[in-house]
Amino acid sequence: MVLNNKLGITNSSELARAEEKLSKKKALEMFESGLLDTLEGTFNALSEIYKGLFEDIYDFAGKVCDVNIAKGGFRFVPVMYLEAALEHIAKMPQSTFDEIIEKYVEMNVAHPFREGNGRSMRIWLDTILKRELRQVVDWSKVDKDDYLLAMERSPVKDVEIKLLLKTALTDKINDREVYMKGIDASYHYEGYNVYRTEDLDNEQ
Repeated sequence: MVLNNKLGITNSSELARAEEKLSKKKALEMFESGLLDTLEGTFNALSEIYKGLFEDIYDFAGKVCDVNIAKGGFRFVPVMYLEAALEHIAKMPQSTFDEIIEKYVEMNVAHPFREGNGRSMRIWLDTILKRELRQVVDWSKVDKDDYLLAMERSPVKDVEIKLLLKTALTDKINDREVYMKGIDASYHYEGYNVYRTEDLDNEQ
């Protein structure tokens, strides 16, 4: 399935290439403009990052997802519970490394957007780390496969993702190359499925 897009692309591989190219361009613009330094660790900040990355590609950029999304055997927060989940996340503390990663994990489970959550959230995570701890993640030091596996397991046990990211922290908070590595599309989940709310009812 190819998402409806402003570019009129109907081939999924072509769309993925265009999406990565355009989102990286927009990410660099946000970095160089200083916008990210004005953002706090809120959902509104994440939404602004997401819109900035994808507004030239998707009409839904910046809007909360209105369909239920699953990846493999894992279902992200259903739409009917998404608002409550985001309210809960907003109340979570973010003054220590552990608290920040716990918030990051919960936002990943909420998965508030239709596409591009991973890239948006990694920028969002670094804005929080930079503001609170004066550090960011050097994504070049994070193995992509280890990261994806740790994120998949993080809703049950977050020790693995905490250790993986903690060992990759750097004080190069204004380094463009360090920042841009986190936008690499190969860090994000692929193969999302849309499911109906009725499917949940049928399993009960």
